[in-house]
Amino acid sequence: MADNKFPKITEEGLASLRSRIGVKIENSIEPWNYEASRDAIRHYAHGIGDDNRLWTDPEYAKNTQYGSIVALPSFLFSTNRIISGYSGGLSGVHAMWAGSDWTWHKPVLRNDVISSEAHLKDLVEHQTKFAGRSFQQIYHVDFYNQHGDHVAGADSWVFRTDRDEARERGTKYTEARGRVEPFTEEQLAEFSEYYANEEVRGATPRYFEDVNVGDVLPRMIKGPMTVTGFIAYAQGWGGLYIRANKMAWKMQQAHPGLGIKNRFNVPDCPERVHWDEDFALEVGAPGAYDYGPERCSWLTHQMTNWIGDDGFLHKSNCQIRRHNPDGDVVFIDGTVTKKFEENGKKYVEVEQKATTHRGELSAFGTSVAQLPTKG
Repeated sequence: MADNKFPKITEEGLASLRSRIGVKIENSIEPWNYEASRDAIRHYAHGIGDDNRLWTDPEYAKNTQYGSIVALPSFLFSTNRIISGYSGGLSGVHAMWAGSDWTWHKPVLRNDVISSEAHLKDLVEHQTKFAGRSFQQIYHVDFYNQHGDHVAGADSWVFRTDRDEARERGTKYTEARGRVEPFTEEQLAEFSEYYANEEVRGATPRYFEDVNVGDVLPRMIKGPMTVTGFIAYAQGWGGLYIRANKMAWKMQQAHPGLGIKNRFNVPDCPERVHWDEDFALEVGAPGAYDYGPERCSWLTHQMTNWIGDDGFLHKSNCQIRRHNPDGDVVFIDGTVTKKFEENGKKYVEVEQKATTHRGELSAFGTSVAQLPTKG
């Protein structure tokens, strides 16, 4: 192996991290959004390419059951950095966000103020093709509105991986690194048709009685991936470490292992794997790639399009399986697998799968939505 460029996972670091399990996290990094303002909701929705008027049009939303615009379920990613991948311990060791498991209890309405509580839930060792010995670092976060209502709870996890090992192994992304495959005009026209025909259910109720096991949701497209798109998501979500000038300096003073030197010998954030192709290749990724919470938000986007204004997304589990680099297209498919009643409410369960235009598994998950009834 070439000379090590990055800090390593150590037994001492792991022991220190394990001592934090179950301990409430105090004085965590401030969130991107404290409040679900009209602009904050709109920016997040636009960051995932979601034009549902329930999130963005006050005149439209006032005639729904909510009486005002509502925050899309995945908006809560922007109200807590830990749920989005900010991980403590193992200074300087790469953290790759890999999934989340959400339960929503109440909608987040315009101008709700969100607070959260978090703790490290578990630390699990894995052997991976990408980087050998890795550790799944699992957090739990609860979200509350200004009235003290528990609006949601979620687990999310990152994999702590050895950057040098991932770069040298080259087992998972050898053929994909830096790959450029231009699309034909015919392919671009096909992708355009998906966007032109995307259905937002909106004010037309989707009744529980009209849904059957085996029903297939309309296929959703995301992409072709561009660095511009990744930045658009960061604008709405806020990122983890994107800071400028004095604010960047202050963060690096507080977290000395955070800054990784760029070509000018200047410490810069590890998050630049999402827009800096050379750095992404240096840490073993196939190129600049999308954000994990972004991809989970795409799965919930498919669900909220399908259930309509009168439905409520109750659960969503999403597991990330690969990087989606610049140039990829992702197709999201869903199938109804179960209908059931619980506490007098009617639910449907949907299995979802995201694959690239090459047929590679990008992510998968299961969502549960409450639907209205004709009764």
